[in-house]
Amino acid sequence: MASAARESAQAHVERVMETGRRRNPHAPEFHQAVKEVLESLVPVLERHPEFIEVGILERIVEPERQIIFRVPWVDDRGVVQVNRGFRVQFNSAIGPYKGGLRFHPSVYLGIIKFLGFEQIFKNSLTGLPIGGAKGGSDFDPKGKSDGEVMRFCQSFMTELYRHIGADIDVPAGDIGVGAREIGFLYGQYKRITGLYTGVLTGKGLSYGGSLVRTEATGYGLVYFMEEMLREAGQSIAGKTVIVSGSGNVAIYATEKIHELGGKVVAMSDSNGYVYEPDGIKLATVKQIKEVERKRIKEYVNHHPTAKYSESCRGIWGIKCDIALPCATQNEIDEEAARLLVKNGCFAVGEGANMPSTPEAIKVFQEHGILFGPAKAANAGGVATSALEMTQNSMRYSWTFEEVDAKLKQIMVNIYRNVSKTAKEYGMPGNTVAGANIAGFLKVANAMMAQGIV
Repeated sequence: MASAARESAQAHVERVMETGRRRNPHAPEFHQAVKEVLESLVPVLERHPEFIEVGILERIVEPERQIIFRVPWVDDRGVVQVNRGFRVQFNSAIGPYKGGLRFHPSVYLGIIKFLGFEQIFKNSLTGLPIGGAKGGSDFDPKGKSDGEVMRFCQSFMTELYRHIGADIDVPAGDIGVGAREIGFLYGQYKRITGLYTGVLTGKGLSYGGSLVRTEATGYGLVYFMEEMLREAGQSIAGKTVIVSGSGNVAIYATEKIHELGGKVVAMSDSNGYVYEPDGIKLATVKQIKEVERKRIKEYVNHHPTAKYSESCRGIWGIKCDIALPCATQNEIDEEAARLLVKNGCFAVGEGANMPSTPEAIKVFQEHGILFGPAKAANAGGVATSALEMTQNSMRYSWTFEEVDAKLKQIMVNIYRNVSKTAKEYGMPGNTVAGANIAGFLKVANAMMAQGIV
């Protein structure tokens, strides 16, 4: 330990990152997430060399448990299909594992590890007692019948149930896992275990779900941005906003923007985007995406004044005051960031997980763009999931207004904590560093207290 203590903070970070690259080949998203966090922690390690001595970084980048399993199921033609399932339980220092399940063809171990690593710090920032995890499968629910999705979910849970529990690991939804999928997963868990417990969040209101959970990530993103703008002497009212994506996060971020007097003029999906200069009609988007489960291009059939363009990347060329990337990782690269800056955008809030590349973030920082990093700005979903866990434990439900008020206060507190921490470490306005450091310190201190485990 003495030799480790003499190692400089910068050298220690570089050594941990190099070991991670060697141990996790072919996982670029995971390496990107680790690099972004660890490089922010150099001043923390200089102030707290004891973290180096007891190997906090070495332990925090290595999951406590990684589970990979096959998921066999039968499609409507009677043909056996086999997918791969994952659950990465990353860190439980401050509470039971908590993090969503993603069903999407792009899912592989590297994506799940990136998401789980980010979840550690996101969950820490909420101030609630929840550790970090993530899971999912390369199964694609799009185009599948309800029966096929049910059979897949039942098979998936037949393995996953062994590794989760209300005080062990509480999964939730993510991309491809909505109310339908959570219902099928919960039903199978209850069928196998005989337990009626809060083992999943995002449940339906009729069987233990929480009000506001559907809206939480989108609302929380806007509450975070509202507080950041307020501190800068700005507001959402009267601002033109671009929201990428048209799923749960994007829809409810748009809803809250409209409530606060802003105007969302563009939304997208993986095929393209719609531009409505007079403002997106959210009721139409909800009908297309939540009821009909169709593509965003259908929007122009209802509103001929709107314009649909192929390629979702083009959305960042639209003039706006605020941009909210709510689709997927690395959707804003350096070119898109420079285009946003050129067109007058002054604030960016990440509703998706790691939607901006490191090069894009550098552009935002160089130009003084107000920036809400994902692990802070999109923590509203998991925060409300933790509130659902609390209600399940009490066998009680709060009203919509009660949960919404708690969510808003959590997001305001997250911004204030991030801003305060950045100042304390000599980087005022650097919300990326502030979020990384604030999220890390709580977990690191808990790990210190619990010994080498």
